[in-house]
Amino acid sequence: QLSLVESGGGLVQPGGSLRLSCAASGFRLDYYAIGWFRQDPGKEREGVSCIGRSGRSNTNYADSVKGRFTISRDNAKNAVYLQMNSLKPEDTGVYFCAAVQSEYGCSRTRNTYNYWGQGTQVTVSS
Repeated sequence: QLSLVESGGGLVQPGGSLRLSCAASGFRLDYYAIGWFRQDPGKEREGVSCIGRSGRSNTNYADSVKGRFTISRDNAKNAVYLQMNSLKPEDTGVYFCAAVQSEYGCSRTRNTYNYWGQGTQVTVSS
């Protein structure tokens, strides 16, 4: 059974940091592009960042998180990470990771992806 599991969410004060993890089981992430998405209640799920098979040289970020978030992958651990620094209240939401088999590049478009995790809650509040 193929699955993705997110972890690392929680409550953090503005300006703080969190590191989200996305672990895969049942398949190897080496052949997949991975995206991180955020969803607030009543809003559409939006793409925050993505990473292609080649890793650091192939990443993309939403303007709202550029310079604060860093996506990375560790194929040996079959996992992808999202380091979130200088967090703001507007970063609050449920964060999902998603995977799609891909030769090149990555996308922050939700419909691109066909495997999804269950999400992890991130709350930025004082």
